[in-house]
Amino acid sequence: MTWLLIAFDGKETALNKRAITKLVNTHPPKTALDQAFYTDVDIYTRDIEEIYLKSWLYAGHVSEIPAIGDWFLFELAGESVIIVRSDTHEINALVNVCRHRGSRICLTARGCARKLICGYHGWTYELDGRLRNAAHMQKTFDKSGIALKKIHVEVLEGMIYVNFGARPASFEVIRNGLTECLRSYRLDTAKVAHRQTYSIDANWKLAVENYSECYHCAPAHPEYTRGHSLAKPGAHSEALMEEVMQRASACGLSDKSVSRIYLDAEGFGADYAYERYPMWQGHITGSEDGQAVAPLLGDVSDYDGGTTDIQIGPVNFALAYCDHVVIYRFTPVSLDRSECDITWLVNGSAEEGKDYDKERLAWLWDVTTTADKRIIESNAKGIKSRYYKPGPLAHMEDYTWKFISWYLRAIKP
Repeated sequence: MTWLLIAFDGKETALNKRAITKLVNTHPPKTALDQAFYTDVDIYTRDIEEIYLKSWLYAGHVSEIPAIGDWFLFELAGESVIIVRSDTHEINALVNVCRHRGSRICLTARGCARKLICGYHGWTYELDGRLRNAAHMQKTFDKSGIALKKIHVEVLEGMIYVNFGARPASFEVIRNGLTECLRSYRLDTAKVAHRQTYSIDANWKLAVENYSECYHCAPAHPEYTRGHSLAKPGAHSEALMEEVMQRASACGLSDKSVSRIYLDAEGFGADYAYERYPMWQGHITGSEDGQAVAPLLGDVSDYDGGTTDIQIGPVNFALAYCDHVVIYRFTPVSLDRSECDITWLVNGSAEEGKDYDKERLAWLWDVTTTADKRIIESNAKGIKSRYYKPGPLAHMEDYTWKFISWYLRAIKP
């Protein structure tokens, strides 16, 4: 194997498998990751191959492709996938590579077409990927065995997930664990009210680690902290938690907490969690003033004073309020650049300008993510210092440690 080397602060960084194994085996417990895990090109390659291409990943929502022929692109690590609604209303995930000479077929972010036509030589495909027509081919040409490649796709309560793996972990693990908890929100009948992508000049793991802990919330997110008790977990009482959980059932929400997070090889990439926690009194949703920003979701009958953290797969997260849901997706773009894509879902019958204002709906998580971008990028700069050494994690970073310990197992050669 030829090792790719890059210049970095006077050093060349590229580690062979033996060196990566040593880093994993010697990593101290409850400690931040070594510098190489954020800066080494071979480790980044393993991140893509061993984690992102084998995990269930959030691609989008069914409301984005409501009609036959509607499609949008999901892109990762140089791969492009067409998420399309077929003639039978099935949702397919077709690799955006023509079976003739490899040209991209769909060239814009989204669209609608009864057939998928490659603009290079006109090869035409059905919405399920089957080759329909290839003009001027020899008489012996047999199109019956040619179709666009597919990757695995599953839909959970309207949310579309894909997996590039040849034999991914069964999505039924996630479905069985979360369907009952999510059902009252009726996200299958919700719609996308807003979607925004934030570019972050940092390795993807720094973004996920940051999302996984609220140790930074009080210092960095005053807007979030004034409404969410998770920012100060020792401050809210058991009585407040019990009060919210009792109201949850009365409001049609699940009072359960379920999780199967950061599994080993047997269920790799099929992680999930559903956990509710109280908001401070006077706050009923995630907004600037803590008051409603949209109609109640699905079968939810009232505000119970709580909110829900959700995880589906190792790098997809969501926060569900009674009136809207915020879905986070973290995507690596390069060794030291990532993207945070946020989707805001509201009741499918809600009308913009009448039932909700998009700016007011998105305000909290826009201001919070903008602040996160700043602190993550500052973190990335510090990690590149020749003086950086991993420090101990606080008890409020337990989920970050769960992620790190899972990551170390996943990345080990």
